[in-house]
Amino acid sequence: MSVVNDKGGRVPFNDLGRRHQSLAVELERVALRVMRGGWYVLGPEVEAFESEFAAYCGVRGCVGVANGTDALELAMRALGCGPGNEIVMVANAGMYAATACVAVGSTPVFADIDPIAGTPRAESIASLVGPRTRAIVVTHIHGIVVDVSEIRAAMGPADIAIIEDVAQAHGGALGGVRTGGLGDVAAFSFYPTKNLGAAGDGGAVTSNDPEVLEAVRELRQYGWTDRFVATRPGGRNSRLDEIQAGLLRVKLPGLDDGNERRRVIARAYVEAADGRLHFPHESARDYVGHLCVARHPERDRLRGLLEERGIGTAIHYPVPDHLQPALAGIAWRHVGLTETEREAREVFSLPCFPELTDDEVARVCDALGEIL
Repeated sequence: MSVVNDKGGRVPFNDLGRRHQSLAVELERVALRVMRGGWYVLGPEVEAFESEFAAYCGVRGCVGVANGTDALELAMRALGCGPGNEIVMVANAGMYAATACVAVGSTPVFADIDPIAGTPRAESIASLVGPRTRAIVVTHIHGIVVDVSEIRAAMGPADIAIIEDVAQAHGGALGGVRTGGLGDVAAFSFYPTKNLGAAGDGGAVTSNDPEVLEAVRELRQYGWTDRFVATRPGGRNSRLDEIQAGLLRVKLPGLDDGNERRRVIARAYVEAADGRLHFPHESARDYVGHLCVARHPERDRLRGLLEERGIGTAIHYPVPDHLQPALAGIAWRHVGLTETEREAREVFSLPCFPELTDDEVARVCDALGEIL
């Protein structure tokens, strides 16, 4: 998919308006259909999206929820996570899993990351598994698909559930299995910036386990097993609305093409940097380009030089979870997080979204060549 547009102007880090503009007629038709239909929450659009997304991911079922953090929390609750349990995760993924973990009353346990890819390190995770461990969150960070089977193997005979955090890796796959089906249960976010993004908040839980799926369906609506009959403890109000589901249905068929455009852009940046920047995704077996993250010891200086040239950048993420003030009172534990902390000092993200024009990509490449 090649894009060409006018030259000049600032290269934005992201531009959600362009994404919606390209599908404006279809998106507006869906929104109008829902508004006229009079059914706005957990209706036919949600049911259709759940079925279509489950088929896309190659899993038994999908349950739409209000957002990605709720998806993580409800997945944890469906697995029985609660007070007294520990959940192992990484600390370089924006604190979303830690937030969900604390919400269910469990304690986050932080593993260190692979120094090359920035992904969860199997050996570090395995070293933290103990008698209180209820689950492990595997985050496909930046769109880099993690080999979940490697993490299972490192745990040996321990029978511990794996939750995939797929907020940044819609459409990824390993060995013919899509993200969303690599673990025991998976949590997706459809926040507007995601590879499959809504026009507001949205999320989903996928699994091949019918009991987990049924638990999430009940938990997303107060724990109801029947209307106004709350049987399952821990329920809440976390429902995907009809308009968001309808918009996601329009966008889903273009997800793979969008991911390929992201990969093309990321490859162009790697070539332009010519070995003078470290790109974690270069070591990945599969990568869907949610973010094009680079690492450099002089990160802030390089960002300043790019800004002078009109190139937008961002940092994902500047503060590791274990250093977040909000977790200061939590009795979490971890192994040494040397690589996690080093990454936080070095990472920055370059513009990488499908609607970037070829000229804009070339301008980023030129700028990288100049400043490096």
